[in-house]
Amino acid sequence: QVQLVESGGGLVQAGGSLRLSCAASGRTFSSYTMGWFRQAPGKEREFVAGISRSGSNTDYTDSVKGRFTISRDNAKNTVYLQMNSLRPEDTAVYYCAARSGQNIVVLTNFYANWGQGTQVTVSS
Repeated sequence: QVQLVESGGGLVQAGGSLRLSCAASGRTFSSYTMGWFRQAPGKEREFVAGISRSGSNTDYTDSVKGRFTISRDNAKNTVYLQMNSLRPEDTAVYYCAARSGQNIVVLTNFYANWGQGTQVTVSS
């Protein structure tokens, strides 16, 4: 098991940027594939970005490609989500998640560990 704590959310104007961080407990962070998900009011939780254990592979949902960047620092047990050119439709609670498998998966039920979420609000 790994415990995850997100930070970095907030209120930003459209076109602005935010950087989310997710700090993980434990000494085996590098053995987890990590993902960022988001959930807007009245909508299902959706995959945003994922990164492999070493950080060599990443994946993004189409709507954030070219605007968001996922990265990780295994020495600091932290995964990041840099969000640029934010849009009002990016408004949601953002969650980081960890899975012990080696593949990046877009489905929520493949991730056993979740953070508490951080609110991102983009005003128009």
